[in-house]
Amino acid sequence: MIDNTLGGYSMIIHLANSRGFADHGWLKSRHTFSFADYYDSSRMNFGALRVINDDYIAPGMGFGTHPHRDMEIITIILEGSLRHKDSEGHTSVIRKGDVQIMSAGTGIMHSEFNASSDDWVNLLQIWVLPKQYGIKPRYGEKSFLNNQKMNDMQLVVSPDGRDGSLAINQDAFFSISKIQEGKSLQYERKFQDNGVYVFVIGGELKINDELFHPRDGGGITQFEQLNALAVTDSEVLWMEVPL
Repeated sequence: MIDNTLGGYSMIIHLANSRGFADHGWLKSRHTFSFADYYDSSRMNFGALRVINDDYIAPGMGFGTHPHRDMEIITIILEGSLRHKDSEGHTSVIRKGDVQIMSAGTGIMHSEFNASSDDWVNLLQIWVLPKQYGIKPRYGEKSFLNNQKMNDMQLVVSPDGRDGSLAINQDAFFSISKIQEGKSLQYERKFQDNGVYVFVIGGELKINDELFHPRDGGGITQFEQLNALAVTDSEVLWMEVPL
């Protein structure tokens, strides 16, 4: 972890190789924050953002039916496809470019398996603490990213489903950007008191002059603006959450 306090903003950087790692054979997972057998008291959360797991699941393998309660769960498929089934009656296969949300609320059971018998699936599973506890479980999914505009912000999660995004039970906003080499974008915070956690899916870019590599992450607070300059073609996930 690198803690930088620079002109006008504060940033904590989590390098990709500093994440927790679990290898179960059929599952290989990197944990940005403490999860399962990985524990670091300094890496429990970033505000309402509790979990970022970078999972690779072998063909035909996955997680059997298991419970969740009072958690907002966001799944982003980076490669391959994932078969989902839950106790609310939803069954689906989500694929590369798709985003799925579950508001676990009062309780939900679900399973998730690699839908392919040949290829590994790579996904980000992200947990956000809810704004309200004990709500009725909710589910949603949408394909966002396969036809995404370059050098633009694609809003995929919000509290109210604005601009075609998926609504979750928290004042959080997730956006994904694909930025061409040499191009830049500016992130505009939705709520002044929120912080932003940046996760680099691919490529290299500078955020307010700090260089990020693939799978690096950083939590940013007390900022006026965030500027992202792509050193190479890049893809980045912006997670704005209450602190």
